[in-house]
Amino acid sequence: MVRALQSTLRDADLVAVRLPPGPRWIALLRAAWDAGAAVFPVDGRLAPAEARRLVSRARPTLVVDADGVRRRPRGVPAAAGTGLVVATSGTTGLPRLAELGRDSIEAVIRASAAAIGAGSADEWLCCLPVAHIGGALVLHRALVLGAPVRVRRSFSVAAFRTARACRFTSLVPTQLHRLLDAGCDLSGFAAILVGGAALPPELALRAAAGGAQLVPTYGLTESCGGVVYAGRPLTGVDVHVLGDGVNAAAGEGELLIRGTALMRGYRFDEAASAAAFLPGGWLLTGDHGAIATDGTVRVDGRKADVINTGGEKVWPAEVEAALASHRGVTAVAVSGAPDAEWGERVVAHVVPRRRGAPPTLESLRAHVSQRIAGYKAPRQLVLVDTLPRTALGKLRRAQPAPPAQSSV
Repeated sequence: MVRALQSTLRDADLVAVRLPPGPRWIALLRAAWDAGAAVFPVDGRLAPAEARRLVSRARPTLVVDADGVRRRPRGVPAAAGTGLVVATSGTTGLPRLAELGRDSIEAVIRASAAAIGAGSADEWLCCLPVAHIGGALVLHRALVLGAPVRVRRSFSVAAFRTARACRFTSLVPTQLHRLLDAGCDLSGFAAILVGGAALPPELALRAAAGGAQLVPTYGLTESCGGVVYAGRPLTGVDVHVLGDGVNAAAGEGELLIRGTALMRGYRFDEAASAAAFLPGGWLLTGDHGAIATDGTVRVDGRKADVINTGGEKVWPAEVEAALASHRGVTAVAVSGAPDAEWGERVVAHVVPRRRGAPPTLESLRAHVSQRIAGYKAPRQLVLVDTLPRTALGKLRRAQPAPPAQSSV
């Protein structure tokens, strides 16, 4: 299959790849990279009809799947210098197709390697979906740094128990939680990048107690993945805040990103591409946060998710982090609901650890009030069997799980 692709590749081809993760992914990526082509990874977990619709929107010039390599006569080449086209993993709406330049990919990988001390001989373990920016960037470390990468078909605890030679990996918090619950020893990794969703403080402390070297990261598909490591922007990346219409290097507001890491735009969507940036090349992230005078970045969550209750702003991720340590909680999502008295009330959607003995609203409120301000405690409890998530573990707040029981 790799030879078949090499024989037909042209400069600026856009190659849609829909194959299970594995070693041949790196060979396919290398063939495209060396030929000056771009790759559009298609999530293998999509239903056939979903995959066809996504490929139709992207209009690649080549398709690589289980049936082989096919050229599409009506395909549209990638823009010059493009290395990847990645479908955004947003929690609402149709994914957009972010065009990432080869220079951006290389800049982020080299800056990341410098930040965590990863060399060309250090092996990486990839258990993230390769169709998402986190997994795709792990694979590209083999191209840019020459680093060995062990690619797993899917995430599993067994993969980590047999990966003693691997020095680095990248996870989402849900995966980290499962590894710790399984008693997996993560102390052999020089660094574990954790991104894709907020890292609950209690989970970070639990991992650190077992010797895990965690590096919380923040970024977007549009920024070639994580560009803030442990609160500090990578080399070549600037982060500002937009508060009250003012672009500032410190303060509180919507986070802005600028630098070589940023996408070139969204494929076939000039309006969305223009709307994503402010003058001066600043990318609007849609995330609220703060920057201290020393440059440390704090991320609160999506601007659209903030709950205004009684005139106070409450960020769901902070409440979720507080509730996650309650002994009766397996998983939790926090959202706002209209309230005649408070404007909005804080609602906790909880998957109980024991269905027959779920936590009470009073116990959850007391638990939260011991950790953060009392006005952030939930005023409604909804018991659910599961929480809707994206492939990377992000909560789909626009798709609440059906309640099994509710109390106010």
